[in-house]
Amino acid sequence: MSAPDEPATLSFEQYVATRSAALLRFAYLVTRNREDAHDAVQDALTGLFPRWRQVAARGQVDAYVRRSVVNAHVSRWRTVRRLVPAAEPASLRAAPTAQDPAARVADIDEALRLCGTLPPVQRAAVVLRFYEDRSFAEIGQILGCAEATARSHVHRALVSLRAQLEGSQDA
Repeated sequence: MSAPDEPATLSFEQYVATRSAALLRFAYLVTRNREDAHDAVQDALTGLFPRWRQVAARGQVDAYVRRSVVNAHVSRWRTVRRLVPAAEPASLRAAPTAQDPAARVADIDEALRLCGTLPPVQRAAVVLRFYEDRSFAEIGQILGCAEATARSHVHRALVSLRAQLEGSQDA
């Protein structure tokens, strides 16, 4: 979500200190790889530093960094053109609840596996919509597309995920 303080009143160092954990979680969900997530956030923050005053003055710092992370990942994905499965890091595991812990882990594993089959932009749109609870307008702004295109990305991702779930349940 947005930073607790106005970005224009924060220094670059304060912004990094307060937002780096959230940005790393976002990058991990987009890239599905811990090292790639760290690299993407570092590259995004490196690109932000010389533009800090202008971006902070507009109040769109998180959107700028998220868009940089997504753009870097899409560029890398287009270059490499392969999917690399990643193990779930312990820091993202949810605390056990009253339901069966084994079933919860299986559900999380299935969700991550299914999301990993989506193209990077659709995966980013799903993460922004359902993990970060962003509006379609915010998703469009972060991904650099129209709100309708953001809706389309999420819709197509959900159709694909639904088809994969139905196919796996039939088997």
